[in-house]
Amino acid sequence: MEKITFEGEVGEKLNLYIMESTRLAGVDYILAADVPTGDGDCYILADRSEPDAEEAVYEMVEDEKMLDYLLSVFAELMDDVDFEF
Repeated sequence: MEKITFEGEVGEKLNLYIMESTRLAGVDYILAADVPTGDGDCYILADRSEPDAEEAVYEMVEDEKMLDYLLSVFAELMDDVDFEF
């Protein structure tokens, strides 16, 4: 499982494990968790990097409607996982 380090706006770092990814309307999204297995916190991030960038730049999705929609997409892709919020 791929692991990434997400750095917040004030420099805090969060190690995340990529659980699933998808591409919608030309934007790549990842579902990442703070633990590789079991119960943990999940985050949905959008890739905001330039097409030819060497490193990806991710931004947490904060729009509630978009989060709900993306969560339903990821739930369908990962039919063996139960999401609770």
